[in-house]
Amino acid sequence: MNQPSFTGRDALLAVIDEAYAQPTGEALTHTLRDGMCRLIRDKAVFLPECVFEPVEGHYARRELYACPERGTTVVAMTWAPGQGTPIHDHCGLWCVEGVWQGRLEITRYELEEDAGDRCRFSMHETLMAGTGTAGSLLPPHEYHTIRNPNDREIAISLHVYQKAMGQCSTFEPENDGWYRRGQRQLCLDAVRCDQD
Repeated sequence: MNQPSFTGRDALLAVIDEAYAQPTGEALTHTLRDGMCRLIRDKAVFLPECVFEPVEGHYARRELYACPERGTTVVAMTWAPGQGTPIHDHCGLWCVEGVWQGRLEITRYELEEDAGDRCRFSMHETLMAGTGTAGSLLPPHEYHTIRNPNDREIAISLHVYQKAMGQCSTFEPENDGWYRRGQRQLCLDAVRCDQD
């Protein structure tokens, strides 16, 4: 996939390199989270204009960078008003997610029981994350939903994944308190960059 150039791309990659110098997964994700917050707050990175265009019918996923050596990927997500996800996992991959624009409602869940194709969860917490905030997911604490609660404005988030995430498990509620496990293939929407 074509990797776009955009203002501040090198600053973003420097933050990722700094995180990889850390000795543990927890330290890596904390360093990356703090660095991402700093980049958003300081307006050091300007994402490609197409990232600000929602896609009808689903939240948009646009890959901005894929590291050929480590496999790390950077994906911008565009959330139209009301768009969101079901409970899902990250297939055992760590991730750092930063809110670039707008607000996102993030609800974290803990897996209580896994019976193969059915699972039980308890809700851990719901956060309203605003512009300039970031969080990290480190397995096994990876189950969550994301939703744009605004009924008029889009939200943008930037996600740094340990490896390319082409699919994930999703969990749809049943009437008995259990959730049915499914698999979702994650598509990437086109990236256009008119800046450089």
